[in-house]
Amino acid sequence: MRVPYEEMKAQFKRVLLKKGFTEKGADDAATLFAQNSLCGMFSHGLNRFPRVVSYLDKGEIDPNVVATTEIALGAFERWNGHRGFGPLNAKMAMDRACELAKQYGIGIVALGNNNHWMRGGSYGYQAADNGCIGICWSNTCPNMPAWGGKDKKIGNNPLIFAVPRANGRHVVIDCAVSQFSYGKIEDCRLKGLQLPVPGGYDENGNLTTDPAQIEKTWRVLPMGYWKGSGISIALDMIATILTNGNSVQTIGTFGDEVGLSQVMIAIDPSKGNTPEQTEEIVNAILADVKSSIPVKEGGEVLYPGENEARNIDDFTANGIPVVEEVWNSVLAM
Repeated sequence: MRVPYEEMKAQFKRVLLKKGFTEKGADDAATLFAQNSLCGMFSHGLNRFPRVVSYLDKGEIDPNVVATTEIALGAFERWNGHRGFGPLNAKMAMDRACELAKQYGIGIVALGNNNHWMRGGSYGYQAADNGCIGICWSNTCPNMPAWGGKDKKIGNNPLIFAVPRANGRHVVIDCAVSQFSYGKIEDCRLKGLQLPVPGGYDENGNLTTDPAQIEKTWRVLPMGYWKGSGISIALDMIATILTNGNSVQTIGTFGDEVGLSQVMIAIDPSKGNTPEQTEEIVNAILADVKSSIPVKEGGEVLYPGENEARNIDDFTANGIPVVEEVWNSVLAM
């Protein structure tokens, strides 16, 4: 089943208005959710929407609270999200980081006490659309064992890098530091798919590609094993220091995944290069990567963000694929 983008956005907006959002807030938030699905990131679009609504119903998210500035020191600012609606606070923070980058060459907004930002890649694309290199990350609740441990002590903290291109087909890598995000595991389980490589452990302590087995233990695998574990710890430390907010360990005491610490960095490459120089550098690197000999005959090597650009073309023309059960639950809200 496929649903047109505008219809999906309209249904999200209808529900959010009922939950107390302003007209603009509902429209901006609905756009973020619908665009995530349009890119093919269903785990942070339609599939995540019912969970966010449940947070609204429980009062974990106040739709009318917005982030405020606590410290402004030139190119660096610290904001408090006041546990407002995560995606809108994050969008405001990256907008501000881009403004600072246009002024200083680099802008950093450390956003503490914010709620889940949904898909981190949204803010990478946002920076790239503004002509900036974007780097951002968030911590999470403790949902992954540190390397060598069994119990969940660290987060699968999502990390994003984005590089702008003049044609809008930006280079964007958006990855949790677990082998797969929880949303991706859920998405594969809903579609009856196996993960392409092991993503966590089953109840017997064995690595598995079965998303349903991983969901029973929620013992997910750090990407790169000990490397992903170390990156997770470092990202949590830096975000907590810059925001003076909540660490992964502290977030784990809240019951729900709220009050996160996030960092938005924007860099304006036009301060050092002409747009033509930047474009030439990016295109040369991508051309070399694309010239790779595929492992499989007839295969293709994709650059980060290329598949999302193709999804947008397809889903804009033909509608967004949906899991009917989830779509129907939104229609019934």
